[in-house]
Amino acid sequence: MATHSRRIPSTCPKAILFDLDNTLIPTRRGDQAACDKVGEILVQQHGVPENVASRIVQSFLINFRLCPAQPDGGLDEWRMMLWAHALGDQYADIVGNIYQQWLALRWRFLSLQPEVKQLLVRLRERFLLAIITNGPSNHQWEKIHNLSIAPYFDHIVVSGDLLWEKPDHRIFLEACETLGVRPVDCLMIGDKLETDILGGHEASLGATVWVPLSSASLENKLLNGNDNCRPDHTIKSVLDLPSVLSKDSEPPAFLKAKHNPINRMLSRVSMFDMEDTNSNASDGS
Repeated sequence: MATHSRRIPSTCPKAILFDLDNTLIPTRRGDQAACDKVGEILVQQHGVPENVASRIVQSFLINFRLCPAQPDGGLDEWRMMLWAHALGDQYADIVGNIYQQWLALRWRFLSLQPEVKQLLVRLRERFLLAIITNGPSNHQWEKIHNLSIAPYFDHIVVSGDLLWEKPDHRIFLEACETLGVRPVDCLMIGDKLETDILGGHEASLGATVWVPLSSASLENKLLNGNDNCRPDHTIKSVLDLPSVLSKDSEPPAFLKAKHNPINRMLSRVSMFDMEDTNSNASDGS
């Protein structure tokens, strides 16, 4: 297997860079769950047939995930328009009600889980923490504000505020510069090989950690992807991150070379002494 040339830190990481969507918050699962609940509301409160309710919420979700950078009239108006289109003339009178219920459900299902909050608090006692997220500025900052995410981090970078997005190495270097750390002293964790992991390698970060959105195609993605998209660690949940930072963590097979510098780095992070917060939850869909 070909290898890529990277600088590896000689000590433990000083900063951890997190992706936001589907890494810290369950965006795809949460959006699906909110729409599923709205489907139930349509049936139970408004007498909509189940098959029609299912069609309505899936129509909304498909269009919602197209996510234009600058929707006409603002986010609320754009999302109301999507619900109006999905509900059609027959249910036009409940558009406002359905929108408000969906919005409240969305924030509920996307919220930081208590275990994730606890993990971030403990991590921040030892490391600088930052978020690097791709997406339109208004979409991403709305999540950050409404979910009260900012207090857990030292810096947040949204690609919509810059001229580049992941995997461009410059967005990672911007975060490192603001945090006052070298790229080699940072660890990146995210759910996308082609943005979080590739970008971490391109920026010469110390190590990358992949949290796959689904385990279905995990092996094929790892085997068929290029080496610059190959993560240094793969975990099921962000809650498993302490295992990467523990001296007892077991490295992946391709890191088990006798003199592999990643192994040396991981073996030295014995200072990370925290409770086991691993999750038994399954991967997102």
